[in-house]
Amino acid sequence: MQTLTDKQRKVLDFIRSRIAHNLPPTIREIARELGFSSTGTVRDYLQALQQKGYLKRSKALSRAIELTQGSLGIPIIARIAAGNPALAYEDIEGHINPDDLFLGRLSQADVFAVKVKGVSMVEAGIMDGDIAIIKKQPHANNGDIVAALLEDNEVTLKRLKYKAHTAFLEPANPAYQPIYKDFSVIGKLITIIRKY
Repeated sequence: MQTLTDKQRKVLDFIRSRIAHNLPPTIREIARELGFSSTGTVRDYLQALQQKGYLKRSKALSRAIELTQGSLGIPIIARIAAGNPALAYEDIEGHINPDDLFLGRLSQADVFAVKVKGVSMVEAGIMDGDIAIIKKQPHANNGDIVAALLEDNEVTLKRLKYKAHTAFLEPANPAYQPIYKDFSVIGKLITIIRKY
């Protein structure tokens, strides 16, 4: 998926919010909502979004705007170990609608989601089967819960700790041992989604 300008993202976000309520907007509704004086401007934005792969539309119908798979939300890209580290793989298992989250200024491109597997973080309130929303970043502070990439592309969710200038990954379950082997931070936990 290609990156969007701020205006293109606003148009897409409005379309996404309307489709979430089962009523795709018309060109005139988009123009009115976003303050465009011309429906031609809206058509230009829709054309750009279509060329970038975010939506499909039929010119014959007024509400025939469909989101493509890639624009449906934040992809759940893998399961992540909150137990013993496990191999990470990019196998999209679904999507999270960004409108359901309170991400502030973060865009969909700044985050990813992983499904938690295991119980090493239960005392931090993170359970097996939870969806962890991770902000992409290579650094984090002492005490932050992070997604960390270990050797052989293993990924785990743990608390980043520093002791005597040594960084390690600490579980939130006394049945698990801290991880002292080499790792790199790939993101910081910003929220957990749990479905009942």
